[in-house]
Amino acid sequence: MMLIPCPWCGPRNETEFHYGGQADVAYPADPQATSDVDWARFLFYRANPKGAFAERWNHQAGCRRWFTLRRDTRTNEILHDDRAVTR
Repeated sequence: MMLIPCPWCGPRNETEFHYGGQADVAYPADPQATSDVDWARFLFYRANPKGAFAERWNHQAGCRRWFTLRRDTRTNEILHDDRAVTR
């Protein structure tokens, strides 16, 4: 079990959350002009690092808000620093 710190509700069980993927992925500036290859890159290709990684999470069974947190992908440890949780 992993406890995820919701910025509004506090620490909650991971079963209350929905994983939203890599944080800071920019939506295409001009979707109509985006090629199929670029759409595929946007939709499916993400970094898969070992170590600190910024992720988007949605507290589905709680406040239903989205937030970003940093997690160590090797250990699942939530990194508690200035950038750990952002709204």
